[in-house]
Amino acid sequence: MLAGQEASSHIIRPFETMQEFHDCVELQEQTWGRGFSERVPTAILKVSQILGGVAAGAYSEDGNLDGFVFGMTGVRDGELVHWSDMLAVTEHARDSGLGTRLKVYQREQVLALSVEKMLWTFDPLQSRNAHLNFAKLGIVVREYVENMYGETDSPLHRGVGTDRLIALWELNSIRASGRLAGRKPPVQPPEGASQVLSETGRHSLPEPGVPDLGSKEKEVLVAIPSDIVQVMDLDISLARRWREATREVLVHYMSKGYEVHEIFWGERTSDYLLVHPEM
Repeated sequence: MLAGQEASSHIIRPFETMQEFHDCVELQEQTWGRGFSERVPTAILKVSQILGGVAAGAYSEDGNLDGFVFGMTGVRDGELVHWSDMLAVTEHARDSGLGTRLKVYQREQVLALSVEKMLWTFDPLQSRNAHLNFAKLGIVVREYVENMYGETDSPLHRGVGTDRLIALWELNSIRASGRLAGRKPPVQPPEGASQVLSETGRHSLPEPGVPDLGSKEKEVLVAIPSDIVQVMDLDISLARRWREATREVLVHYMSKGYEVHEIFWGERTSDYLLVHPEM
């Protein structure tokens, strides 16, 4: 059994008892909805630990489970990689850095197995997750998958589909090591980057403009709402329009070799920075 890791007021360690595995399933339902059909059951959580996966929880000083991370190790394109399938933090522990610490713990465990690449998915419309992934962890993104998980019964998805970006975390890269060590990402987009999707600015909620699919610049910017949950709460049809517009522009540029390198946060919208490494 791998040793636990202390993280601030939390201890991060593998699940050990059946009750702890059951508590992880309960936290999944709290996060993604009661009866969430895609929850990972106790048996798979336990088996993953046997086969080089990670199923670990973050425990507070009073023994409460405040977060967990789960992933599996396997072969993709002939290379040993780790797929991080789920990470959740309880509502009262969010914005405490616990999500980052769970990822750091996961990184240490898979590096100990000589695995140097980790992959996971995240919704391109969720700016909070994107900021963690790029600014704190130093991922890059080269793949966009339309409706990756189909229609789910989670209230978090609410009719906008399950389009996903696939995070690539090269665990020993200078970029990832620097971000984990506290090296700050750029705070402003590079001068000369072309804005290929922006908001119209005409209404109280941000609305997507017309995608520009003709840019030849090395660096392009793609806007998303900074708070897509608010948009979904107030105007689900507008949220769907954001999904359609961002899908069109991201798929177009990534199919031409662009990679997503950063996200720049703004009050109404945030901008992804896409870079073509060969221009």
